[in-house]
Amino acid sequence: MSLTNKERYRQLCETEGSRIPLFLQYWWMETVCQGKQWDVLLCEHNGTIVGALPYLYGKKLGMKYILQPQLTPWNGPWLAHTLDFSGRQATLSALAADLNDQKALLCMQCFSPEITDWQPFHWNGFRQTTRYTYRFPSLDNPDALYSAAPRIRRRYDKGVEAECVVDKQLTIDEFIPFHIDYYKRQGQRDLIPEELMRRVITTACGRNQGLLWGLRRRSDKNLGDRNDLMAAWFVAFDDNCGWSLLLAIGKKAPKGSMSYLMWQMLRHLSTLTRSFDFEGGMDANLAFFYSSFGTIQTPFHCVYQSRIPFLDRLLRL
Repeated sequence: MSLTNKERYRQLCETEGSRIPLFLQYWWMETVCQGKQWDVLLCEHNGTIVGALPYLYGKKLGMKYILQPQLTPWNGPWLAHTLDFSGRQATLSALAADLNDQKALLCMQCFSPEITDWQPFHWNGFRQTTRYTYRFPSLDNPDALYSAAPRIRRRYDKGVEAECVVDKQLTIDEFIPFHIDYYKRQGQRDLIPEELMRRVITTACGRNQGLLWGLRRRSDKNLGDRNDLMAAWFVAFDDNCGWSLLLAIGKKAPKGSMSYLMWQMLRHLSTLTRSFDFEGGMDANLAFFYSSFGTIQTPFHCVYQSRIPFLDRLLRL
């Protein structure tokens, strides 16, 4: 009995390990797509898989769509490291043609910044827009990064350090309502479902590929009093990179609390991974905040296709 594409992809992920980025991993797609549908396109050469493209799909109002799963900054293609330029283009073209053959009325895929060539998707009828994230290409010397940060407010750090303590054992049960409250105070609804947050954090941390830390006000109380939680941050990582996925700040947090927590965690992450991505930055306030760490503005491609004119115009916007 032949294996399905997903079964073969699972084997590929086990074989390739961290050569396949975190958000393309079989276990990640299983986690973020639970209760939904996902599949994977495969490209082979001489019986060996040299390219893959996992994707979430579904139907709304009778329309088939292919989009990014929540908490997944990008999917897009994976290419075997052994491919030369012509091999990469041939593989990308095959994957783009197969994606086109899905006949989704709406399709959008964001590529990892490492995938710099979207031309074969253009040949297959896809359009493209450039987005930006903010990265530390190397965490080899986090103290040097801290010293070089152009806008870091060091005058706040001493005050935050004197007033607060890092909690490396923050629980999910405390983080989730803290995250929800953070959005409520901004007059917004938390768009990440509670069960998804819980599932992703539990799975990533259980695989030693996630960290959930908090910052608490120093007191004689035992840790666990929700009222003294000032900031919280969840990151996921593999051997090559870490990503900021969820954060929240308390109403009475001292100025500089989130920056202080981030620098403490980045120092720790430097022992676990090679680089760090703040994941996104198209929002003006987020772009300013992330760039204030001395990060590198990094472009990545989002390719899209719509078979309905008004959706095409909407995607352009």
